[in-house]
Formats: sequence, C-alpha cells, structure tokens
Amino acid sequence: MKPKTRFPALDRFRLLAAVLVICNHTSPLASYTALGDFWLTRVLARLAVPFFFMVSGYFLAQGKWRSLGAFLKKLLLLYGCAILLYLPLNWYSGSYTPGQWLRNLLAEGTFYHLWYFPATILGAVVARQLSRLGLPAALGIAAVLYLVGLGGDSYYGLAVQVPALKALYDGIFTLCGHSRNGLFFAPLFLLLGAAGVTLRRWTAAAGFSLSLVLLSAEGLWLHSLGVQRHDSMYLALPVVMLFLFSLLQSCNSGRDKRAGDLAQLVYLLHPWCIVLVRGGAKALGLEGLFIENSLGHFAAVAIFSFCAAGLLLRLRPRKLRPKSRAWREIDLDALVHNARVLQSALAPGCRLMTVVKADAYGHGAVTVAKALRRAKVDAFAVSCLAEGVALRRRGVRGTILILGYTPPEDAPVLARWHLTQTVVDEAHGQALSAQGVPVSVHLALDTGMHRLGLSTVDYATIARMYRLPNLKIRGVFSHLCVSDSQAPEDVAFTYAQLTRFYGTLDWLRNQGLDPGAVHIQSSYGIWNLPQQSCTYARAGIALYGVHSGTAPTRRSLDLRPVLSLRARVASVRTVPTGQGVGYGLDFHARRDTRLAVVSIGYADGLPRCLAQQGGQVLIRGQLCPMVGRMCMDQLLVDVTDLPQAVPGDMVTLIGRDGDGELRAEELAWQCGTITNELLSRMGARLPLVSV
Repeated sequence: MKPKTRFPALDRFRLLAAVLVICNHTSPLASYTALGDFWLTRVLARLAVPFFFMVSGYFLAQGKWRSLGAFLKKLLLLYGCAILLYLPLNWYSGSYTPGQWLRNLLAEGTFYHLWYFPATILGAVVARQLSRLGLPAALGIAAVLYLVGLGGDSYYGLAVQVPALKALYDGIFTLCGHSRNGLFFAPLFLLLGAAGVTLRRWTAAAGFSLSLVLLSAEGLWLHSLGVQRHDSMYLALPVVMLFLFSLLQSCNSGRDKRAGDLAQLVYLLHPWCIVLVRGGAKALGLEGLFIENSLGHFAAVAIFSFCAAGLLLRLRPRKLRPKSRAWREIDLDALVHNARVLQSALAPGCRLMTVVKADAYGHGAVTVAKALRRAKVDAFAVSCLAEGVALRRRGVRGTILILGYTPPEDAPVLARWHLTQTVVDEAHGQALSAQGVPVSVHLALDTGMHRLGLSTVDYATIARMYRLPNLKIRGVFSHLCVSDSQAPEDVAFTYAQLTRFYGTLDWLRNQGLDPGAVHIQSSYGIWNLPQQSCTYARAGIALYGVHSGTAPTRRSLDLRPVLSLRARVASVRTVPTGQGVGYGLDFHARRDTRLAVVSIGYADGLPRCLAQQGGQVLIRGQLCPMVGRMCMDQLLVDVTDLPQAVPGDMVTLIGRDGDGELRAEELAWQCGTITNELLSRMGARLPLVSV
C-alpha cells in the first residue's frame, strides 16, 4: 500500500492567513471596487486571526494545556520584541500620551497589529480557566462573552439603541478601544480549536461554503446599514471557523513548524514593510505602481514581507533536535496516573510527598514537579539545597523538604527560597538556630537505620530542639530501612521501627509539643505495609512506575513506567566471520555479522558491563543482542537477523517498541544494581522529551 502523503494543512494554512492579514492592511482591491475590497478585507480576511487563535487552542489542548506556561512566555517575549521593533514608528508618529501608551500596552497593542498579543495572552488564560469547567460549559460562557463583544463591534449601531447596552459599551471603551480584546473575542476561538471538532471532509467543505455565504451576506448587510463600529466580529464567524478548521483537520497530517514560524514573522514584519514600500516608491518615483495602484501596493508588501521573514528564518540559530542522538522520553500521563494510584492507596487524610531528588530519578525534576503540581500535588522532597533552589527558580510552589544535610551558614538561602530543612542531628539543629534566621524544619528521627536523625529514646535532646529559637518545626519523620523485604526478620524490624516512631510522637503530644506533618512510609512502605495514619507518604521509585528490584511486594498497584530510554542507529556494517570487534576485540563474529553502531554509551549512565551481561535493545520492535565492550559514547548491536535495520532507526533500551518491552528493573538486575541507581545515573546530556 502506498504510504499516505503527509500534508500539514493547519501549519500551511497559517501562510494564507498571514496573506489575508496583509490584505486587511493594504486593501488590494480599493483601486477597482470599493465593495469588493470591503468583502475581501473586512469579511474574508477576518478569518485569519480567529484561525490563529484556534490553532493555538488546538495544540494547547493536544498537550492537555501543559505547555500553557511556555506558550505565554513565548508570546510575552515576542510581544516585547515587537514593541521594541515598532518604537521608531511610535516615536515618529508621536501620538501616544503615557496613559494611552499603558492602555495600548495592556489591551490594544502598541502598534495597530500588535493587539493580537495581549488579546491572545489574556484569552489563553481565560480559556484555560474556563476549560476546567468542562468543554460544553466553557464554550457556552465564551459564546456569551463573544456576543457581548459583538455588540461593541459589527452590531454597535444597533446595540447602543438600548440605553443599558450603551452604558455598558461606554464603560468598556474607557478601558480599551475595541471589544475584540482577549476577554470577548479570543476565548471562544481558542476553545473551539481545543474542541477539535472533526466532521467528514465533504460535510465540512459544504458547511464551510454555506456559512461563508452567510458571513458574506451578514457583513455586506451590516455595511449597508452603517452600524459597524468595527468589523472583526460577526454572528456567522464562529460557524465559518468551525467548518473551516474541521476541513483543515480532515486533511492534516504532521507538522510544518517552518511554515508556522514564517507566517508569524510575516505577521510581525508586514507593517514595517508597508512603510518601507511606500517610502521606497516615493524615493524612486514609483508611486503610481506601488502606492496609488492598490494591487501593486499589496503585491510589493506581500513579497517584501515574505522575503524579509524568510531571510530572518535562515539567519536564526538552528536548535538542536532532541531526538538526534539519544534521549529520555517522559510519559507525563503515566506520571500523573501513578500519583493518583498511589494517593488512592494511602490512608484517609494522608497525602503524597513526591520525591524528586537526583533530577527526579533521572526523569527531570522540574518537568516532573510541574506536572505533579498541575495534578494538585503540593509537597516534594529533594536531597540537597541546590535541588530545592532549582525547583523554586523554575516556579515550583508548595512544600519542598530537603532530606539531606545543608550547611548551617546557608540558612539565609533556605529562608529566601522558603525551603524546609531536615535537622539531621542535635549539633545541626543548634547550628541552624544560631544563624539568627527563622528556618522551617522537619526533625529526622533515627528509629534504627542509624544514618541521620535524633534518637527516638533521647527525649531530652528532642525537647531541646523545640526550645531553640529560629527553628520552626513543621514536621517529624523517619525512614524504614528494610521495608522492601518480606523476610520475617525484616518485617519484624520494620514494625519495631514503626513502634519507636509512633511512641516518640505520642510522647511529643503528651508534652504539648506539636510534631506537625508526620511521615515514615516511602515507596516500599506503601507497597508492603498497611495504611499508616500520617500526614504524608514519600513516594520515590514507585512514582516512576518501577520497582527497585525484582522482589515481589505485598500489594500490587496499577503503576506505569514513566521513562523510556532511546537512541539512534548511527551506522550499520558487515563484519566477516572470525573478525574481532571493538575495544579488546572481545567479540568475534562466528558468521558474517551485521553490526549496528548505536549512539549511546556509559557516559550517558548505562552500566559498562551491560553488553557482557546479556544486554538487549529493541529495533523495529525486535530484540537484538548487544555485543563487545560498551564505549563511552557508543555500543554495538547484532542486527544480522534484522536485515531491514538502517542508520537513523530508533533504538529502545528501556521502554516499549511495538509489542516488545524492556523494563528498567530487568536491566538493573542484569548488572547487579537497583533501578534507583540505574535511572538516577542517566546523564544530563540526554535530552528530556515529554510524550
């Protein structure tokens, strides 16, 4: 069967939408027919901006709005650059007072086409909040807002005949010059794009054609009445856009990011191109061709805009492709699923404290923490001060507990970033207090692991911690050291730890001392123990959908692996029978052997001994054995039995490919280690790709 041709219709239509925007600002038919030009620029061209909104809403919803923060940051950056780009024209016109400048900055745009940016920013925030109500309710509210805006736009002359509506629009227009701003216009189209309604292609085509006729009739009728204050909003416009977007979706396959970037630059640059075309035409004495002739003017501006945008795209630095060599894929849906499963396994009133130390066990601490925050998780555990500060710098809120040691002289840093510090022993608590800075802390209790913490039988020392100034004790916790084992002697030791822990908590309460948030379970405590009446349970390795090893657990939870590790085939070559391969010539071909060189090695965190321990990979869904010694940056795979393997093929070392799966637990067991170590060693040079 012939493969389906990829046609990124949504991204390609952005180019046509950019041309329509240029039409709107150059009036191509004005020299020939005033009514025709009105239809082109004030009716047909009005499809462009709603389409931009709908594409944004569609792709935001595809990622379940996870990328909204990055989307808004990009828009703000673009808006800031556009403001600077058009400052010379603003200065030349000299038409803005400080009050007008502020209003334009927040609502109207500092140049006539830049209104799109504040509208999109506000509209996206509003659309996201409305989407939490469910799509039907969100669309209903957005439609009501659109109708309100409509009365201040194309239907203004009719709406203001009602005194109450006139007062409403007078109030609106004291804040902004148009009702097409981000509150009344953008949310509806963003949500229509998010809905992603898909109709059969011919149904969508017929609906688009009919609704476009209705839109044209509506626009021409309102124009004949002379009631339009502006002409961005029509009753039929949402219907036209719904059918148009559905039609494009039915043809859409894949992405063309370059087309989207080109359209965006054309939108940004075309007003400057209008100024330069007019100035150049006057300087060269070509006003008749490029100014007075509206079609010539439009053509010159369009060509100039696309050429300038294309040149800028060629000059911009190229971004590295994250999947070019080797990478980590993070399934955020699986992560959130695991958090919910673990939460449901806890006692009533007990909440998850998710452990994101060691870059979230190799899963990307910031990415993981932000996804969990969106899932209403509000407590995180890290190992050190640097990890906590890194999360705060990236906007992660909630409780962040540092489980390890922080030098007392860094107490001001703890306070500055609102981090909670573990008191690891009496001397540490005293030194923290002596810094003179109030610090939130959790007391670690040593219940038998003898690693960190205050002895559970040393009540006098524990009481002294409560009397120290500057220590704000917010919690008490301990750690179970053999809860991963179900051997009778280990189970007995675990229960002895629990007895010591709860006994100390009882003593604290009897002394009138508040232990605050209490927690003792970690992942294996959740798997192997009954529910504990604590404030938190610290989920680490379980959160990422894997076990530390292959030992069975008392409870079976529906957890899904979050991380996949993948690389590329760099080269394929045939080695004759008897030839040695790689460092030390450890592997000798027993037959003519096809070897794939895979672009990943022990510098990326893989155990060097993996190939000698029977390591395998998945290529095109088929298991292939590793051979020879692993290198720092490459490893060798025997693909003799997979003749279709070629350079560029994806190689899976952890995760699924087709019907095959390689689990991290098995790989760790092969190399005599635990999954925790394997995952946390994943190198920083492995990009994170969220899927």
